Amino acid sequence: MSIPFKRDAVHLLTAVTALLSLLSGAAANAQPTEFPGGKPITIVMTFPPGSGVDVVGRLIQEPLSRQLGVPVLIDYKPGAAGNIASDFVARARPDGHTLVLGTSGTHAINPALYRKMPFDVEADFTPVATLNEVSNVLTVNPAVLDVKTVPELIARVKSEPGRYNFASTGNGTGTHLAFAEFNAKAGLDMVHVPYKGGPEAMQAVLQGQVCCIMNQVQTVIGQWKAGKVRLLGVTTPSRVSVVQEIPTIAESGLPGYHSYIWFGLLGPKGMEPRVVETLNAAVRRVLESPEVAGKLTGAGNTVRIESPEQFRATLKSDRARWAQVVRQAGVTLD
Repeated sequence: MSIPFKRDAVHLLTAVTALLSLLSGAAANAQPTEFPGGKPITIVMTFPPGSGVDVVGRLIQEPLSRQLGVPVLIDYKPGAAGNIASDFVARARPDGHTLVLGTSGTHAINPALYRKMPFDVEADFTPVATLNEVSNVLTVNPAVLDVKTVPELIARVKSEPGRYNFASTGNGTGTHLAFAEFNAKAGLDMVHVPYKGGPEAMQAVLQGQVCCIMNQVQTVIGQWKAGKVRLLGVTTPSRVSVVQEIPTIAESGLPGYHSYIWFGLLGPKGMEPRVVETLNAAVRRVLESPEVAGKLTGAGNTVRIESPEQFRATLKSDRARWAQVVRQAGVTLD
């Protein structure tokens, strides 16, 4: 009587083992698949190591690699205000493995700023995902211009026309155009003094060569904490958490004023929608993680999450807005 029982037990054990094997295989197949193609993704940087773009790119590099299951590499191709890197990606294969980390400067301002562009910013790119917004902040050296609010600055400059100059990180840069727009809305005639980059421009403010600048929050916050400069207002529509006590320029007496730079990932034209959605979903998960979000906000950024369709709409509206600012500033570059 025991032999059939043993035989049945053996058969049952064999069946269970086979079933477990099938379930194991099914579970393995259900694991998240690697990014289509399985090869590394390269993010091409529009600006050099140490730039704001580089900081954000490095911040998302490893988390994005974990989300997609493939290596994410960084490649630097700076120059021509980001046009070199953008042109390289515009000519790449549209398989999702080559992306550019662009900004509203490279893909919204440059088309209005440069007489000739090597690509069509609307036709030659696929918007993938926005990453963050970078606020500038109206920064003054109180030893040169001793004012504490935006209305005070406007009144002082109007009472002494031609006396005060402002610095920027270069002709046509976000810092230049942010101040040019401020000049126009406030009815000021402050003279623009361009410098070769952020460190030089900030040094000019600290040395009193110029009275003020609109520079990135993360760039000026150290000098502010040291008491060397005074912050009057941030350029974004909402306050910035890391300097929450500083009002926006709009709420400080210049309604409707806003100026900020976004960073985002774009690929060549012709990318498959499923690839774009895969990348966008992965970026969204990265930006929603406390680790990445905390580091971005801690550096004075605001996390910005948009769908590819929303990103495309942002590109279109920003190109129109910045074209008007560039015309008002009267700036063109070859």
